[in-house]
Amino acid sequence: MPIYEYICENCKKKVGIFMRPSAIQKDPACPACGGTGLRRIFSSFAVVKSIAQVHEESGNPGPGMSDDYYKDPRNIGRSLETQFKNMNMEIPPEIRSSIDKARDGVLPDSLRDMDSASSDSAYS
Repeated sequence: MPIYEYICENCKKKVGIFMRPSAIQKDPACPACGGTGLRRIFSSFAVVKSIAQVHEESGNPGPGMSDDYYKDPRNIGRSLETQFKNMNMEIPPEIRSSIDKARDGVLPDSLRDMDSASSDSAYS
């Protein structure tokens, strides 16, 4: 069933209403406040890309990569993965786990403080 999204003019909430196309109501009611002053809006959508597509579009890891390259978490660990691949070695499970967690947004404790640092910060 399609989900139609509206903004309620009464309570200002964004609401989604499930309806069959044959049962589209001319004046649906807001499930939050019961008001009928709903304004239909366009729903957001996502484009799904495979890791291979992201890597192809991002280029190869290495010297000279812009700061934006690693802002995409799917690129975290690519340089290390490439090094292991070039040496015909399997990535140890604990390193593979750390890379996968970082890509999911869980940085190792040693890197959490660096998250807010700029790329030109000096560390001692």
